[in-house]
Amino acid sequence: MAKTKTQIWDVANHLETKEDIAAYLEAALEDGDSALIAAALGDIARSRGMTQISRDTGLGRESLYKALSVEGNPEFATILKVFRALGLRLQVTPLESESLA
Repeated sequence: MAKTKTQIWDVANHLETKEDIAAYLEAALEDGDSALIAAALGDIARSRGMTQISRDTGLGRESLYKALSVEGNPEFATILKVFRALGLRLQVTPLESESLA
């Protein structure tokens, strides 16, 4: 009987286009779990090269790995810097089911 060879699946290897990245991050944002959002942003940063993201943000590579993990708790300023380095922006839209009144 032949052995089946497996590999660890890494989402960062499959985030090839800006559309892929936007869809992945949108799904994490819709979930609303801050740890998941940070980890998704870390996956995206790894897909683009953490060393380059580190240079573009002015933040240390190791600190980015730590902050953008499930266990991380990045400051909002870090999130904004990473978004900018990735060529992304946050956009706010109102929820359909809720009103301010």
